[in-house]
Amino acid sequence: MISQIASHDQYGDATPDMVEAIVDGAAAFAEREFLPLSRVGDTVGAKWDNGFVRMPEGYRGAYKAYVDNGWGTIDGPVAYGGQGLPFTLATLVLESLGSANMGFSLIAMLTPGAVEALMTHGSLEQQRTWLPKVVSGEWNGTMNLTEPSAGSDVGALRTTAEPLDDGTYRISGQKIFITFGEHDLTENIVHLVLARTPNAPPGTKGISLFLVPKYRLDAKGEPTIDNDVRCVSIEHKLGIHASPTCVMSYGDHGNCIGELVGGELGGMRAMFTMMNNARLNVGNQGVQIAERATQEAIAYAAERVQSARADGSSGGEGVPIIEHPDVRRMLLRMKAQTQAARALIYYAASQVDRSHLGIEGAKARLDLMTPLAKAHATDIGCEVSSIGVQVHGGMGFIEETGAAQHFRDARIAPIYEGTNGIQAMDLVGRKLMGDGGAGMRALIADVRGEGASEPTLMALADAVERVTAWMLGAEVNDRLAGSYPYLTMVSVLTCGWLMARQHDAALATTDGDATFLTAKRVIARFYLDLIAPEAMGLEAQAAAGAGLLYALHASVLAG
Repeated sequence: MISQIASHDQYGDATPDMVEAIVDGAAAFAEREFLPLSRVGDTVGAKWDNGFVRMPEGYRGAYKAYVDNGWGTIDGPVAYGGQGLPFTLATLVLESLGSANMGFSLIAMLTPGAVEALMTHGSLEQQRTWLPKVVSGEWNGTMNLTEPSAGSDVGALRTTAEPLDDGTYRISGQKIFITFGEHDLTENIVHLVLARTPNAPPGTKGISLFLVPKYRLDAKGEPTIDNDVRCVSIEHKLGIHASPTCVMSYGDHGNCIGELVGGELGGMRAMFTMMNNARLNVGNQGVQIAERATQEAIAYAAERVQSARADGSSGGEGVPIIEHPDVRRMLLRMKAQTQAARALIYYAASQVDRSHLGIEGAKARLDLMTPLAKAHATDIGCEVSSIGVQVHGGMGFIEETGAAQHFRDARIAPIYEGTNGIQAMDLVGRKLMGDGGAGMRALIADVRGEGASEPTLMALADAVERVTAWMLGAEVNDRLAGSYPYLTMVSVLTCGWLMARQHDAALATTDGDATFLTAKRVIARFYLDLIAPEAMGLEAQAAAGAGLLYALHASVLAG
């Protein structure tokens, strides 16, 4: 896919040599700078100190190296210091960084979304003022939606923005769950904050977006003026301890100044630009943690000697547990699920690039893929990291092996940037009903067009088609009741289609690495023959309706 994208002038710099250099360079950088800090990030983590957050030893130097080496600029706008390369390559860089150190990589995950929001909705003056430092990573960007009384219901937020005579706004309110909202890695932080202007209508229609820096800029453009932005505390979390999750207070002393981004009352439109980017990157986190867990589980299974082979082939001698059938099953499942999730994420990323190129149908396909990529890939991250603990046996339950850290870190990904349940609601709401099912039918047709030789894939396509038809005629509660199993069915169908592509490509290649090609064929077959059929069993759930869910009164269910 990258070669197709690079054939367009806009991405002509993504030559094979450039792609190879980025692949190898990102992996080497992540292994050298991010990986050694993963353990201390988990055991020590970010520390709050009277309104400031201190990162563990080594993090400042590693982040400076990240900025100095330009890893945050891969797909950034050229006009503001970016390299203008495809988003697909930026996805690859983020995968390497997150596999090495998921918590730390979160600072690199949200900043590109802030860049895109400012490029799409910001004024030329805002772009010229803020983007050069944000694109480079010298200043990071954050996304401020959630409040104590406004989680998934963003429309309930209470943060206010009072217009001032100079065109700026006085911001007042509190936000929670703000990733890297405060830290000591950069000299400034650019917060994108949702707030209400006076007399704004209720709900999401009354929300506007504001750029609120930690420090305002002086006459020389330096961040020297305190902006009355304070980190009240950081959360004590199950995982991603290297990522400070902040409670932010804006305007405690009435001197927090923000700039309107886009038009007044256009906050949700502007924020969704950032959020959709973040949702793909969170899906990438599922791949990152699955890959790390898989590598460590395989290494352990290859070294841990326990018991002879049951079939007698080891002559009664103990063998590495990788030789036992059930462990093989677990490891192959880990590999197959990880590779399928990766295929889904990179397919979605390619649609970002194709959309930027104006290719017909790319934007519609990207819209359809986004909830699948975010939800299914993060579900796989949780599944694979859990299997990784199981492969380690009792040692997996011991923190020192690292398997438990991956399991803990993975669990946040299905929750933030819109829970996976919300992704399923989006799929059967805006995405399916918004175009009368046209996008879904186009996806099914593509699967059928390329996967006709895979009977399981065809049977799954038939099942998805039946549930799609049912969904289009169902009442809203019935659709929502089946939305999650439906999302899984569509995701597995898409992953199976992409894995079948890889299988056929590996089968047709004669001059590549024979070991790699054999492994690719076997792992793809494992997915198509043993994992894809599982999704068939979800049809009954997807089309069951909401009747049974509401057969008990809430008081009885809670009793």
